Amino acid sequence: MSREKEFVKNSAILSIGTIFPKITSIITLPIITGCLTKADYGIYDLITVSVLLVLPVATLQMQAAAFRYLVTARGNREEQDRIITNIAFFTIPVCIAALMLLYLILGMVTRFDSAIRLLVILYFFIDTLLITARQIARGLSMNMVYSVSALIGSVLEMMGMFLLLKVRGGGLHSAVLVLIVSQFIAFVYVVIKGRLSAHIRPSSFSMDGVRTLIAYSWPMIPNSLSSWVMRLSDRMILTAFMGAEANAVYAVANKLPNMFNIVQSTFSLAWQENASISVGDEDSGEYYGRMFDNIYNMFVGMMALLIAFTPVFFRILIRGDYSESYNHMPILYIAVLFATISSYLGGIYIAHMKTKEIGITTTLAAGTNFLINILFVKRIGIYAASLSTLISYLWLSVYRMFDVQKFQKIRFNYPRIAALTMALAGMSFVCFKRNLYFDLGNMLFSVVFAFLLNKKIVMSVLVTLLKKAARRNKGNEE
Repeated sequence: MSREKEFVKNSAILSIGTIFPKITSIITLPIITGCLTKADYGIYDLITVSVLLVLPVATLQMQAAAFRYLVTARGNREEQDRIITNIAFFTIPVCIAALMLLYLILGMVTRFDSAIRLLVILYFFIDTLLITARQIARGLSMNMVYSVSALIGSVLEMMGMFLLLKVRGGGLHSAVLVLIVSQFIAFVYVVIKGRLSAHIRPSSFSMDGVRTLIAYSWPMIPNSLSSWVMRLSDRMILTAFMGAEANAVYAVANKLPNMFNIVQSTFSLAWQENASISVGDEDSGEYYGRMFDNIYNMFVGMMALLIAFTPVFFRILIRGDYSESYNHMPILYIAVLFATISSYLGGIYIAHMKTKEIGITTTLAAGTNFLINILFVKRIGIYAASLSTLISYLWLSVYRMFDVQKFQKIRFNYPRIAALTMALAGMSFVCFKRNLYFDLGNMLFSVVFAFLLNKKIVMSVLVTLLKKAARRNKGNEE
């Protein structure tokens, strides 16, 4: 199977585990925003995002090493057992110790009662186990197991939120409890279906093996912490300076732009695997450049459609007094596009095992994000958060496009990238104006624009579907 076909196949499988959870989160958004107070929703959002800080510190990013080293060890059962055993024997006790410390810290620095602190710690622990197990499954080429576990977790979460919040009238405690139960059942599925316990052999454990994994994974900690800063520092600074309600406004503003991650996250997972497998090929540079052009065209087309139809999506999906959130969405749309570019380039860094470089580039971008927030939040309010996100991701994308050339030569069409980005910026400005006729024109333009950018792909899919339909009709006639 060609690299392109393998990439498409993995993307299709992984889409189950990325698209459906995003869809269910969109469906449950009206329930959560409608049933929780603004203050409780602000805390709930803070809890769900804070795991991005706790997980890398508590595990030293072992789950990242699990995926990358297991990709290399495919077909070698003995090596797989050694890697998984070392990860399990290291991650679980270290994670427990770290979370016990976190429980004490939460008691000192927050006003959370003991019940919510215990629920938060339990949620973090289960989520750590689940993410690690899923990365092991991916490394073992069990992408379907990864995706189905995500499907199970998201369905259970959606059902739980409806029953405990909408029907039973529960609050913040109930919402966190739903996260714990749904994640735990998904974890059990991965362990059983992936037969992960069969890979754990105490005799395979070695400190040398652990040190090898840590040598790869620890530079990913700054990367993950910086990603946390990029996503969470906005919320924390807004909460500190403007209160939980301001954070709720910003959190809702991110919901529609993050719909773009429904597709982006799928391609990112598939691309990491595909790039790692192709890294040793003679034409890897040409292949990476060609894939960037195709993926960027697709993402720009989808982003154009999402921007243009924002007025419709906002009216349908957002409940409560969040009209202020709409003003920040055009800025965040462009930020998400640059986050996509940096994620694509991050896959090439991972393929070359350049984890230190990933950490350095993301740390610099996070510093930019944090500095802008601190300097301008008192002057421009919530706009400091949205603008800092845009500027930091823009900086990260441009830096990585030049930095990656040090170890992997890739040709980028910079004028074309700039032109397409400016087109999206123009559409975002039109969206910001909230004019009915402008919005209708934006919608029409987005459909034509997206089609022209991806004409070959669209026509190829249509031809394939027509051929299948013709063969099916012929078979029925016979």
